[in-house]
Amino acid sequence: MTIINRTPIKTVFPKLMLLATLVCCQLAFFPQPAIAALSDFQDRLDRVTDKQTNLSQDSRLAELMDVIYDYHLDEYPEYGTYLGDSSQDHRWTDMSAAAIEQRKNETMLLLEALESLDVLALGADARLDYKLVHKDLSFDVEAQDYSDDLMPLNQMGGIQQSVARMISMMPARNVGQYRNIVARLESADTLIEQNITLLKRGLGKGLTPPAITLRDVPQQVRNQLFDDPMDSSLLASFKHFPDSIDGPQQAQLKAAAIAAYKTKIAPAYSKLLRFLEQHYLPNAVKEVGLASLPQGREWYAHRVQRLTTTEFTPQQIHQLGLSEVKRIREAMDRVIASSGFEGDFNQFTEFLRTDPQFYFTSKEDLLREYRNIAKKADAQLPALFGKLPRLPYGVKAIPAYAEKSQTTAYYSPGAQSVGRAGIFFANTYALHTRPIWEMEALTVHEAMPGHHLQIALAQEQTNLHRWRRDMYSVTAFVEGWGLYSESLGDEMGFYKDPYSKFGQLTYEMWRAVRLVVDTGMHSLGWSRQRAIDFFIANSAKSEHDITVEIDRYIVWPGQALAYKMGELKIKELRAYATAELGDDFDIRSFHDFVLEAGPIPLDILEMRVRGWVEGSR
Repeated sequence: MTIINRTPIKTVFPKLMLLATLVCCQLAFFPQPAIAALSDFQDRLDRVTDKQTNLSQDSRLAELMDVIYDYHLDEYPEYGTYLGDSSQDHRWTDMSAAAIEQRKNETMLLLEALESLDVLALGADARLDYKLVHKDLSFDVEAQDYSDDLMPLNQMGGIQQSVARMISMMPARNVGQYRNIVARLESADTLIEQNITLLKRGLGKGLTPPAITLRDVPQQVRNQLFDDPMDSSLLASFKHFPDSIDGPQQAQLKAAAIAAYKTKIAPAYSKLLRFLEQHYLPNAVKEVGLASLPQGREWYAHRVQRLTTTEFTPQQIHQLGLSEVKRIREAMDRVIASSGFEGDFNQFTEFLRTDPQFYFTSKEDLLREYRNIAKKADAQLPALFGKLPRLPYGVKAIPAYAEKSQTTAYYSPGAQSVGRAGIFFANTYALHTRPIWEMEALTVHEAMPGHHLQIALAQEQTNLHRWRRDMYSVTAFVEGWGLYSESLGDEMGFYKDPYSKFGQLTYEMWRAVRLVVDTGMHSLGWSRQRAIDFFIANSAKSEHDITVEIDRYIVWPGQALAYKMGELKIKELRAYATAELGDDFDIRSFHDFVLEAGPIPLDILEMRVRGWVEGSR
């Protein structure tokens, strides 16, 4: 999973949500106070659409993409922080009702400006850019029919987590950067207040995450409250200053940060906690399916189409999931037979869940083994890829304040411009639920050749417009690539023992089960318990992990469908290219071509690969 995914609320952080939402990543981003709209927004749009301007259609499109890029950096300052652009690091996104409504109107203006261009006059590369921008803006406009903005918080992300995440991303090497951190600390209370207002509006309309999924959220808020402000992760940068900042400045900055925490952040979080416990949770909806909410069926269909970039209906995806579960289950049974284990599927999975040999007893040992697997994977990459990213990555534990309700792992992209490496975050909570046999598949998904390789390469593309390089993402491609990467483990020398191979199949089964339970709960009336039982019956994953996963699917409708749909398409295209090119098929060239355009919709990916095959004959 990519976290960027990683809160996937479109109106809070549109592009980021799709990235993480992007890669098991969890970049939940946060809003902030009064933000002026891009000052020359309308003037620049007028230049694009002015028929009297002596600009080619390619140039008009490039200028419009520049406007979209700058607009999003201005409206979503946290995105700039994520990208390594510190120019707006002192601000948060304005989540007031007026600002949200203004952004909706301006998105429609952007789409109108795009549709004013003469598509037939565009060059081949510009035509692809047009298709991607048009798909993105069209989905943004369609999403305005629904109320994502009224549910800005759930157990996976929200202001109880994202303020700390964002502050931790900010560079802290000079006085100016420290002042940016202080500015965000001093205005975080406005952000929290704005989110409380959204939560109240959603509650009044019966639009909340299901109550069962919110059970850990109050504790997540408590995890941000400390008697001593310096115990808060929000003030971690103020414990140790660089030598370039003198003593008096250090004292001044630290005092300002402490005051901001005491007088603004702590009171705002305390208010949020009281609201959640006294009003929000007791009155949250009980049904788990999106279809139970107003416009729920249409809402879910919209999310399915956007997140899978296919025309599949929920029912079709449900049936595809059942067939994949059957196929993978047969492969799992063959592994059990080859292992020499005397017992049936349920006994084998119980053995994998409970035998001490499959679990570390210290967090340090777990992280050390992840790093060893990552190092082994790195050495195998040249045989499968002609081009590798320059940006390094590391392995860290998921922060303690979020680990209990967080998934097994996620990836957080880096940014070379500010010296931030990509990070594979692994969950070290409840070590008895973190089996060794799942670690190889998880590492190749989140790190190399999965999310880090794909996302870092996209970031380093110099021939793509910066909007495509930095902002545009397709969950089905990103997560599909991550799952496809798990299958490359066989070619990389992993899964040699039956337990690790079963672990890889368990992860593939995990994604197939998602097709069944996600559509089951949100479209076909399945209960939460039915989804949990189906998952347990077909997987060796622990009940804790399964419960966390099911609750994730409940609050992120449709997102979990993207993995398997993307993986199946990439495998289909590889099989097609192999059959068509025969001895001329080169796996390195195939992988490089699939990745070179960055994350793109699956239909466009297929068109490109088929064209590549024809050109390679």
